[in-house]
Parts: sequence; C-alpha cells; structure tokens
Amino acid sequence: MILTKLLPALAVAALSFAGPFAGMSARADCVGANMIDALPESDRAALRAAAGAVPYPVGNIWQATRDGQRVWLVGTYHLDDPRHADKMARIEGLIDQAEAVLVEAGPEEEDALMAHLARDPSVMVNTDGPTLPELLTEAEWQALSDAMRARQIPPFMASKFRPWYVSMLLAIPTCQSAMLQEGARGLDGMVIDAALARGLPVRALEPYDTLFSIFDGMTAEDQLAMIRSSLAVEGQAEDYAVTLADAYFDGEGRLIWEFSRRMALQMPGYTPERVERDFARMEEAINTRRNVAWIPVIEAAAARGPVLAAFGALHLSGDKGVLNLLAEAGWQIERLDG
Repeated sequence: MILTKLLPALAVAALSFAGPFAGMSARADCVGANMIDALPESDRAALRAAAGAVPYPVGNIWQATRDGQRVWLVGTYHLDDPRHADKMARIEGLIDQAEAVLVEAGPEEEDALMAHLARDPSVMVNTDGPTLPELLTEAEWQALSDAMRARQIPPFMASKFRPWYVSMLLAIPTCQSAMLQEGARGLDGMVIDAALARGLPVRALEPYDTLFSIFDGMTAEDQLAMIRSSLAVEGQAEDYAVTLADAYFDGEGRLIWEFSRRMALQMPGYTPERVERDFARMEEAINTRRNVAWIPVIEAAAARGPVLAAFGALHLSGDKGVLNLLAEAGWQIERLDG
C-alpha cells in the first residue's frame, strides 16, 4: 500500500465535503491480525527473500555522509500509531543536530493543497464526465458504496469523485478515518512539530501539486484498476493495516511491497505478467520519479548544514530508492536503527 504525506489531508478534505454526514463514528483503533504472520514459514521466507533482493530493504533511520556533509534519513509511516513515541525519542536527538528538516509536504504545502481544492474542486470531483456507477460494474459499485459508507462518505457524493481520489480514500482503513478527523498525525507530523518547536525551517521535498501530476499521467483504466485492487482486500482492511504497520515498525518496509504483490496475484484476472507490469508502472510513477527529483533537493540542503529528511519508508529501498541513489552519488550510507 502506497501512502503519501498528503493522503491524510486529502482524506480530511473528503470528509469535510461530506459535511453533516461525516464524523458520526467513534474513534477506533485497528485491531486486525497480521496477515504475513499467518502465512506458512516457506511463504514468509519467500517474501523476505524477494524484499531482500533490492538495496537497503531493512531499516528506517539512516545517515549519509560525504565530504563533511551529513544527512539523516527517516522512513516514516503516515498514519497514527502509539509506537511512534519510541521512534521519536531517537529522531529528536537527530533533529537537535540538524539545521533544517525536509519532508514530503510541510504546513505550507498542506495549506496550498487545501486552497487548491477549495479553488478548483474539479481536481478531485468529476463535474462533467461519467460517474463511478457508470464506470464500474454494478457489483463493484455496490462494494465501493459500502466502503465509502464505512468511511462516513455518502455514496451519492463518492460517485462523483475522481477514481484516483477514491483509491486514496480506500487506502485509509476505516479504523483510521475517525482518527484523522480528530487530528491524529503520523510520524511525519510529529517530525514537523518537533522541528517547528525548535525553530528549525521545514522545507518540502517537492511541490504540493506533485500528487496531481502523478495521477494525471495515469489512464482512467489504471485508476479504476487501483479501485478494484483496493476493493479486493476491503474485507481485510484492518488486517492489512495491522500488517503494514507491523512491517514498518519491524523495519521491514520493503516487505509490505512484496506482500502487496502477492495479494495482487490472488485477484481475478491478474496474471504474474500483469502484476509485474502494474507494479513496475506504479513504482515508477509514485516512487522512482519522485526519488530522483528529491536527490538534488537533499544535496542542496545538506550543503548548507546538517539536515534531516523524513519521508515514506518505501522511498528508502530499491535500486532507485533514495539510499541507493545517494550511494551512487558518492554518499556513505550507514544504518542507525539496526
């Protein structure tokens, strides 16, 4: 499951559009079962072998040094979890040494996003094209309606949301939706708060509208496929949320990518070739292009003094992950949470 820093803000935007229909459920924590733990040992070993086949598959806190310059890199989990407190205890010591903090989206970018949505709702609401009931089968629309109701969003409103936006809402398990409304924040938000409390500048790794350009580059069918893949696991949403969080706090961010690939193989009509193609396309659009664009931003910040960069954990690993891209640029990489 791919999450961005702005996903919680987008979810809150959707819930605010829902007006009086939203916010009717009490806060609930995710209490599902870890789906990876439930697999046979041979399957778990195969998943870890696949995850371990790429550079830097394990670890959430890293240091990169080159020519006296220093960058601390923190892979984050974007949703609320009480285990963040222990991780922040270590990260705050690094923030104390930094002269700036980089994040996917800071307060200015969140404000710009919300202003953009208020100014141009057509970014996420389809005002003139076919609605989702027309694009999906009857069974798919009914399943999506149920999923939206569980997130306190009336189906008649969701029917006009753009497919990419719906897929992002589905990425938030129902057990987290109410928490987002109450202002719960993931590790990114905690890092930002700690930096601002110290008077440190918080800068964005990318423009606030990067998310829109990512999905603009996807076909309508690709976006609908994202909805279908999310609906395929909707009945296990809390289990999936727990599995994702456990993998993150175990430092195995890459493992959830391989597990998602395994889940996709179980979807009707999804051959290994199709899954490989879809995942390669998704990694290119959501991770690789952004990672490559972040490197000069990170290096420019590091040239002015020690810097801490915090972003989604999945951006760390892989041939085109941030860590390997920095290593290829001559930075020495060291894991700090091993």
